[in-house]
Amino acid sequence: MDRRDFLKKATVAAAGTAIAAPVSAMLTQAESAGLLDETPTQRKTKVLLINGSPRPDGNTFCCLQEIETTLQKHGIEAEIVQIGRKPVRMCINCGGCHQNGGKGCVFDDDLCSVITQKMATADALVVGTPVYYGQPNGGVLSLMQRLFFSAGHLVQNKPAAALAVCRRGGATATLQTMNMMFEMMNMPVVTSQYWNIAYGAGKGEVKRDTEGMQTMRTLATNMAFLLQKIHADGNPAPKRDERPQFMNFIR
Repeated sequence: MDRRDFLKKATVAAAGTAIAAPVSAMLTQAESAGLLDETPTQRKTKVLLINGSPRPDGNTFCCLQEIETTLQKHGIEAEIVQIGRKPVRMCINCGGCHQNGGKGCVFDDDLCSVITQKMATADALVVGTPVYYGQPNGGVLSLMQRLFFSAGHLVQNKPAAALAVCRRGGATATLQTMNMMFEMMNMPVVTSQYWNIAYGAGKGEVKRDTEGMQTMRTLATNMAFLLQKIHADGNPAPKRDERPQFMNFIR
């Protein structure tokens, strides 16, 4: 199988459009443990927030904490997971995740396996990252690429948002990079009153960015509103009749 064919099959599997797509072993384990017995309208809706900064209590955390507090005010459960300073493997395109019975990435010794398990019961995702050279933190990029490639069925149709924290510039390019991943996974991108950007250099300095903090609160309010609407009828996923079509311009 060449790379092109592999990517086609992997994307179909991640998109969940195959008629007989296998159920993830991880998802089955969650069901067996009773984690998925209740519908989102019966249990408390939950948002998973990922702090993509190596600093556990820096400016990115301050933004996520603002979102967490606002979500909780709207009756939404929230959990912040720190990426920390341990290495995060990059995807090596080995294809093992689509050959191991749906168990996720074959590298199970870092944060990706933890996030994969948490996404099985999360209803939405928020990813925060500092800006490094006009780009997201490399660790959070590796994490998201492996999560989406190996366990795409766990994020399908779940609302998502990214936020970027910077000293001065590069935040819009960082947001674009993050949002492109969400759009490929059929994840509704939650917006705010402005781009999800906050400014600060020193520890906690971002709290002085009053507009940035308000943007985070508005983002959380919009996320809560969308989740309530999506799950109001107990059927959060739209019906899609078409399989993905792949092509390039090399003939």
